[in-house]
Amino acid sequence: MAQEKLISAKILMDAGQNKDSVGRSYYAVFSAVRAVLARDGVDFSKHAGVIAYFQKNYIKTGIFDKKYSKYLQGAFQIRNNCDYNDFYIVSKTDTQEQYDHAVEMLEVIREYLKQSERES
Repeated sequence: MAQEKLISAKILMDAGQNKDSVGRSYYAVFSAVRAVLARDGVDFSKHAGVIAYFQKNYIKTGIFDKKYSKYLQGAFQIRNNCDYNDFYIVSKTDTQEQYDHAVEMLEVIREYLKQSERES
């Protein structure tokens, strides 16, 4: 699911649909983070719960680099602005940055999940 959202983000970005692209980039990351939490048998009904758990159990423990907390928080904030602020404008640069962060995070999470599976 995360990869599908990332593909959509790229298509939307290339079409100049920055707000929608940013949303898809965020949901790609969010879906990947939820896959990590699923390994713990954990899920939350609110985005803030998913983010808080990931930060507490995976960022603060050093499993993932602190920059991924910033990526996730930034993506959440910009997605909220895009979805709920009619007059919010997202630049092509910000859209590209969100997409690039999503690509990086998905790769890191994919590797983590593969490694975790080998160890179990």
